[in-house]
Amino acid sequence: MKQKITPFLWFDKNAEEAMNFYCGIFKSASIKSIKRYPSGITEGPMKNMDGKVLTAVFELEGQTFMCLDGGPFFKPTGAVSFLVTCKDQAEIDYYWDKLTESGDPKNQQCGWLMDKFGFSWQVVPGMDKWLNSPDNEANMRATQAMLKMKKIIIADLEKAYENK
Repeated sequence: MKQKITPFLWFDKNAEEAMNFYCGIFKSASIKSIKRYPSGITEGPMKNMDGKVLTAVFELEGQTFMCLDGGPFFKPTGAVSFLVTCKDQAEIDYYWDKLTESGDPKNQQCGWLMDKFGFSWQVVPGMDKWLNSPDNEANMRATQAMLKMKKIIIADLEKAYENK
C-alpha cells in the first residue's frame, strides 16, 4: 500500500542540496523525481527561482518525503522532528555524526538535534526498556541520565537504569 501521509519539507532555495545530503547519509535512500521551476518567472514570490526545485520526491529507509524550494516564507520548527530508531551505539554514533554536521550544537539535547537545514531529528535506541518499564525508580534514574546527554549513550542509560 502506498504511504498515506508524506512529510513535505519547505526549503528556501536548497532542497536539492538537502536531498543529496540526506540520501548520502541513509543506506537505503534515493531521489525519485525532481520538477524544476521554469525559466523566466519575473514577478511574484517565485521570481528568480529558475531551475530550483518546484517539487521533488525522495525516499529514506522506505519513508517517502516531498520537498520544494519555496523561498524564505516558512522555516522549519523544532516542534516537528524525524525519529531515527537505532539498533546499537555504533548506529547512533553514525547518524548523530552525519546529521549534526554543520548543525548548531546549541540545538542538541536528549538525542535531539537540528541539522544544517534547520530540521530536527531524534537519534535514539528503542527507549522502552529505560523509560517505560514497570520499575518506576529505574525509569527515573534513566530519564535523569538521559536529560544530561546530548547524544544518547546506551551504556550510560543502562548504568543509570541498573543503578550501578
